[in-house]
Amino acid sequence: MSDDALHLAPTLDEETARAEVYGLLAALYYAPPSAELLAQLRVAVTEAPAAGGFLEEPWRALVAAAREHDEAALRAEYDTLFGGVGKPEVYLFGSHYLSGFLNEKPLAALRSDLAALGLARDEALPETEDHIACVCEVMRYLIAGEDVAVANLTQQQAFFAKHLQPWGQRMCEAITAHPQARFYAALAAFTQAFLQVEQQGFDLLG
Repeated sequence: MSDDALHLAPTLDEETARAEVYGLLAALYYAPPSAELLAQLRVAVTEAPAAGGFLEEPWRALVAAAREHDEAALRAEYDTLFGGVGKPEVYLFGSHYLSGFLNEKPLAALRSDLAALGLARDEALPETEDHIACVCEVMRYLIAGEDVAVANLTQQQAFFAKHLQPWGQRMCEAITAHPQARFYAALAAFTQAFLQVEQQGFDLLG
């Protein structure tokens, strides 16, 4: 996987690749990986189509981390970093990074923008809409959705600029700085690289 494969270009394969990455990030940040997902990661191709791609090394490191840890270890690491009772070691919510508190104005703004897109939170989900997994899932929808009035580059660029770019990198830095982060440090490093590629692609749109 490389930035060539994920570059913002209007071809089906590249757009599908971007959507799949967002879907993978959503799954991995929402909960510890299932046995099935972990098995898929362990056999993932790590060689990029063109050597030296920006995402090649962080993707290889993520796959290697998946191969080095079993399901129980990843579940324990997830709970250590993001779970527990009360304040987690690392927050996965945009409002924390944007305002210093949960359920603040950034979340209200996100909900307003989601409503304008015709999207709403599934009440069965325990997490608020500013959880990184939810934000990544919205990005996946804006890329892969069938309603072209919503799923288009203009909407992707606007949503990314307002609801992911301002805090995503800071969250990744908090994860990689935690002394007990192993697999999730590799995931955060890959996430950082992917967000940089996305930002560069959106910048080219003007």
